[in-house]
Amino acid sequence: MRVLGIDCGSRVTGYGVIDTLGSDCVLVHCGTIRSKSSDSLPVRLRSIHNGIAEIIRELRPEAAAFESLFYATNVQSALKLGHVRGVSMFAAAYANLPIFEYSPLEVKSAVTGYGRAEKIQVQQMVRALLKLSVSPEPYDASDALAVAICHVHTHRFNKSIAVNL
Repeated sequence: MRVLGIDCGSRVTGYGVIDTLGSDCVLVHCGTIRSKSSDSLPVRLRSIHNGIAEIIRELRPEAAAFESLFYATNVQSALKLGHVRGVSMFAAAYANLPIFEYSPLEVKSAVTGYGRAEKIQVQQMVRALLKLSVSPEPYDASDALAVAICHVHTHRFNKSIAVNL
């Protein structure tokens, strides 16, 4: 299974693509889509959408996983993040990918075993789980990989439960 994980942000959107090989997860590619803060929101949204669509065309994931929205005290930031999630999800939906969402707590728990882990801990565990020689950077990319890993672990768990019923 090939999974695309996406960590949405209005200035930097992280993405990570992993494959499953037996019980292991293997890095295919990760990076970021960066927008100029001087660009208008619609221009940034178009750039993010086009970037996600291109990643999907090139790397052909079978599923897309997103971190669900979290409580934000800044309403403007929350609205911008919602727009970014919307265009990113639309790119995945347009490509007919099944879309999955996981809370930040679920992602951190799946990767580190602790739902309140710091970004550095998530990054280090992503490195260990994917058996990488260096940590994926920036945090946006390692967070996106964490979302993809969370989906793989959750999918495997749900599959094993269904088999045992």
